[in-house]
Amino acid sequence: MKEGLLSRAIQYVILLMGVLVIMIPVYLTINLSFKSQVESAQSFFAPPAGFYLGNFAAVVKGKFWINLGNSVTITLVSMVFIMILVPMVSFAISRNFKQGYFKFVFYFILAGIFVPFQVIMLPVLKHMSNLHLMNQLGLILMYVALSFTQGIFLSVGFLKNVPIELDEASTIDGCSIWQTFTRIIYPMMLPIIVTIVTLNSLWIWNDFQLPLILLNRSPNYWTLPLFIYNFKSDYGANYNVAFAGFLLTMLPIMLLYGVLQRHLISGLTEGALK
Repeated sequence: MKEGLLSRAIQYVILLMGVLVIMIPVYLTINLSFKSQVESAQSFFAPPAGFYLGNFAAVVKGKFWINLGNSVTITLVSMVFIMILVPMVSFAISRNFKQGYFKFVFYFILAGIFVPFQVIMLPVLKHMSNLHLMNQLGLILMYVALSFTQGIFLSVGFLKNVPIELDEASTIDGCSIWQTFTRIIYPMMLPIIVTIVTLNSLWIWNDFQLPLILLNRSPNYWTLPLFIYNFKSDYGANYNVAFAGFLLTMLPIMLLYGVLQRHLISGLTEGALK
């Protein structure tokens, strides 16, 4: 009995430490965003006395809205292609997995999970430059291509739990393969699709390395992570303005995650099961 209570107490202490590690940076970001420099110097950790909005005004008077539009466009267009292509490829692989070609394609794509981005960074830069794709279109193509590894792994695992008898029944009813996929299989894949959209939107919205490589021609092409990086460099001494920029960048993707989080765990669980 005592050992059980001690074990549970240790678990709660570890969980509390984890919560503090996560929440302290969030608290500091919100706290400093609504403080002036004078107030921060007087009380760094204390809550703000009021809601000072001068920091946010300093952020948005630059190219914030242009870079926000770039991030929204790149994320949304990438998500549309991912939502279309990943389920289609996964359906073909899962229903033909016994054939050597489809099995090879699956494991070949899956091998990309074990390749760090740093390994392909220079080849990507060289090839995209040769193809004249050092722009938003090239960035979208790279995001779609790199999303295949995780997306197909989860989707194929999900589809293995969908009975193939559904395909056979739809064929008997006169459906083509395309109709079977669009009318029966795709709606059943919505939980795993929502999971893939959530994970990839978080990655694309916050990604720094690919935009740094492909969008370095002009500040007008930057996404928000590049804007924040250069903004932080310009305002390195003014932490309040920098944290206001961090908060404005975090808000859209936090709202999306809050809306979709209830689908995330179920989709990951079902997609990981074989």
